[in-house]
Amino acid sequence: MRLSVLDQSPVPEGSTGAEALANTLDLARLTDGLGYHRYWLAEHHGGPSLAGPSPEALIGPVAAATSCIRVGSGGVMLPHYSPFKVAETFSVLAGLFPGRIDLGIGRASGTDAMTMFALQRDRRTASPDDFPQQLAELLAHYDGGFPADHPFAPLGRTLPGGAEQPQVWLLGSSPQSAIWAAQLGLPYAFADFINPEGAPAAAQYRERFEPSERLASPRVAVAVWAICAETDAEAERLASSSRMTFTLLRQGRLIPVPPPEKALRFLAGQEGGGRPSPPTRRGVIGAPATVRAGLEEVAARYGAEEVIVVTITWDHAARRRSYELIAEACGPAAAGGERAAAHAG
Repeated sequence: MRLSVLDQSPVPEGSTGAEALANTLDLARLTDGLGYHRYWLAEHHGGPSLAGPSPEALIGPVAAATSCIRVGSGGVMLPHYSPFKVAETFSVLAGLFPGRIDLGIGRASGTDAMTMFALQRDRRTASPDDFPQQLAELLAHYDGGFPADHPFAPLGRTLPGGAEQPQVWLLGSSPQSAIWAAQLGLPYAFADFINPEGAPAAAQYRERFEPSERLASPRVAVAVWAICAETDAEAERLASSSRMTFTLLRQGRLIPVPPPEKALRFLAGQEGGGRPSPPTRRGVIGAPATVRAGLEEVAARYGAEEVIVVTITWDHAARRRSYELIAEACGPAAAGGERAAAHAG
């Protein structure tokens, strides 16, 4: 089971966005040395808890700070952007870091309706819901897929990275994304930490997969919320910070990531007669053996060759330690030893 990282650049209470971005670079260096396969940066806008609105701006510094790990977006929310601009940006990155850049594409807004409106260049009307057309246009810039008489046909030849291209992934948390990934012959990453019922979508992706020049056979990764500590009890204590943040997010209340002591008091006051409310999403939380078994179980359900670990804690040192313990328990160094010869994977 190959292990990777999805970093949302969490902002702990009492800290700053700049410090969160410094923590992203620190975690990238650590996980590169531990043998994780890829390091993806998320895109979220307009909130105090996550400091990553621009993965394309973070990928370069992360790639420069590391040596072997693949670096990419998890993902770029394409409805906000011109497909050609995205193609250009990731061509630059692929040219600077050959064989190491991923372009994970998502459809979601990554924010609320008002902030999404603020991101629009033209605010006279709502942006069209034309994601499939956007995605096809983006791929055509890389693959030369435009008809010869199309006005955009020459643009792909101007991309600065030349023959160097990012590896394009489609991200999703619904069955529709699985269908698009299968039709286009793209690798597919499912966000189990958003929707823990995605195994049927992954199965549908494999059944419908159409081989392409990019990918001969289906490839599935699953992104999982996980926190590992020396004991199950300590991991659950650390996880309380994410649980409080997520609970309030569902109520439209955005906060920095709280310390565990504050989060435990909040959760104890929720429904359940003084007990913490049950988790509202799947979490693989516990000591190393617990987390290894949990990650293997999720990977098996999805038929996934790769697990992308999402970890948010108030204490950055605890987040570092979680990734260290997962590496020790699951042994990503075996996959890591093959990375230098298999950047395309």
